[in-house]
Amino acid sequence: MTVERGILLVVGIVMLASILLAVYVNLNWLWLAGILAAHLIQASFTGMCPVVMLLKRMGLPSRPGFA
Repeated sequence: MTVERGILLVVGIVMLASILLAVYVNLNWLWLAGILAAHLIQASFTGMCPVVMLLKRMGLPSRPGFA
C-alpha cells in the first residue's frame, strides 16, 4: 500500500463511519463528514495533512495513486 491509497482508505472509513453513525445514532455525526470535507479542501491548497505525515512515518512509500 502506498501513502496515496492509504489516504483514500482512511477518508473512506471515516466517511462511512460518519454516515452510519448519523443514520443509526444521531444526525449530529454528519458534522464529522463536514469537517473531513473542509480538511480535504484545506489540504488541497496547503499540502499539509496529518494523516500523510503519519503514514510516511509508518514507512509507506509514496507513488502516484492512479498511474
